[in-house]
Amino acid sequence: QVQLIESGGGLVQPGGSLRLSCAASGRTVSYYTMGWFRQGPGKEREFVAAVRWSGGMTSYADSVKGRFTLSRDNAKKTVYLQMNSLQPEDTAVYYCVADSLGNMGTNSYEYDYWGQGTQVTVSS
Repeated sequence: QVQLIESGGGLVQPGGSLRLSCAASGRTVSYYTMGWFRQGPGKEREFVAAVRWSGGMTSYADSVKGRFTLSRDNAKKTVYLQMNSLQPEDTAVYYCVADSLGNMGTNSYEYDYWGQGTQVTVSS
């Protein structure tokens, strides 16, 4: 089993920045893929970004490319989502996810571990 603990959400003004963290505990994640999904009010859950733990390959949704950056700290088993130039449409609950097969999928069913979610609100 893997537990995912998110932190870093909050309220930010348009154009601002936030950094989300997700710490994994339990089984080793050295061969996993970890990433983030989000679900805005009245919207379906959507892929945001993912990183393959082995090798560091990353993938981003088109809507966040150039604004969001995903990184990882191997020693801490933690991934970070740096979010810059935030806009009101980025308002959502952000979920940390992990795929034990190490794929780089963009569908929610491909991820077998989910965190509780952290709220990000972008508003003036």
